[in-house]
Amino acid sequence: MNLKFIKIVMVLAAAVLIQACGGDSPTPTPPKTPEQLATEALTGTGTLTWTLAGANSVSRDGTNVTDLYTNFELILNSGSAKTYTSRNNNDLFDASGNWSFTGTNFDKFTLTGTKPAAGREISFTRTGDNLRLTFTIPAPGARISGVFAVAGSYVFNLNKK
Repeated sequence: MNLKFIKIVMVLAAAVLIQACGGDSPTPTPPKTPEQLATEALTGTGTLTWTLAGANSVSRDGTNVTDLYTNFELILNSGSAKTYTSRNNNDLFDASGNWSFTGTNFDKFTLTGTKPAAGREISFTRTGDNLRLTFTIPAPGARISGVFAVAGSYVFNLNKK
């Protein structure tokens, strides 16, 4: 009887050990790179629209110029190509093009195009649903249609649409 009891205990112990081993634990998701985090800040999971609607503002050299950019929108996409579209931009931004990060901190980007904001380093800070863009347009070549001077330091305070 003792031998039977020992065999039962050994079978139960083996069953417990096999059960404890289970399967492989799932592979942990690798942490996101700084570039991935910055891209998500600008585009969410693919595309985000940033708007001037509400109590947001635009300033140039500390002067409020929000009325020049009524209903402004900047749509950033991070699909197979990083693209952008802008609306109601008063010829400061191109209507569309590509964007890319500058430097290795991933806190600045540039836009392609021919308008005054194109090719400028645009610093960004996202806080919740708000995005702050800061950039400077130097004096040479900073006129639209040869008349409207746009040189200066700009701050766009936008929110997620």
